Amino acid sequence: MSSNEQITVSQLARLVGLPDAPAIIDVRIDEDIQADPTFLPAAEHRDYRKVADWAPAYAECRRVVVVCHQGQKLSEGTAAWLRHAGIAAESLEGGHVAWRQAGGTVFSPVKLPPQRSSGGSVWVTRARPKVDRIACPWLIRRFIDTRAVFLYVAASEVEAVADRFGATPFDIEGVFWSHRGERCSFDIMIEEFGLKAPALDMLARIVRAADTATLEAEPQAAGLLAASLGLSRMFKHDLEQLEAGMLLYDAFYRWCRDASEETHNWPSTRPVGEARR
Repeated sequence: MSSNEQITVSQLARLVGLPDAPAIIDVRIDEDIQADPTFLPAAEHRDYRKVADWAPAYAECRRVVVVCHQGQKLSEGTAAWLRHAGIAAESLEGGHVAWRQAGGTVFSPVKLPPQRSSGGSVWVTRARPKVDRIACPWLIRRFIDTRAVFLYVAASEVEAVADRFGATPFDIEGVFWSHRGERCSFDIMIEEFGLKAPALDMLARIVRAADTATLEAEPQAAGLLAASLGLSRMFKHDLEQLEAGMLLYDAFYRWCRDASEETHNWPSTRPVGEARR
């Protein structure tokens, strides 16, 4: 019998990728990860045996979901301990197995850069971002690594900063995380992290069209480019622009996921008896 402190696969699927998504903690044992080395979006792997040590790291989280292999003892026990520590925690019903069987989005951490001792990968790119250099951080923070750090520096210094500060360069020529042919950096990250979701595929087409001056390919691309250029003029500091841009991509993602079929038309007729002014 399941506990009353569980969340279902369908409930969690509606939350992942959103700004208020719960923190997801994967407590599977090594053998289970070796059998399926994928993780739920933005999930962090933790050792359930050390929950008392790492629980304080989640004290500020509004909500936590714990995932184990089949949603049984490891996730139940870990979530219970987190609740004991005052953290709102649930376990995923059916665990990682149920998520995979339902076709839930997962990512592969194989290409994820090393984490800082305090958690989170470090990335570096050119200053004054427009499209890709905001879209990629959004993708990473929403689906890969919520603690990721992004450094914006002079274009001539990106690779040197990457070397000196242990950061991973992206969206510059000659590095792994960059354009390949007609595909932009956002496309490459979706592919290399193994993310498969119709909404992300749709968003990728819009980002690609906006970032590669092929606006005719996607009707929404011109709007994304216009909003992106507007944000770049509004903010002097790149990190402030990134925070504002996160909301922009949240909105486009929700449109791709939930509202792409919805239309809005101004009423063409007046109610009967209404006088013309």
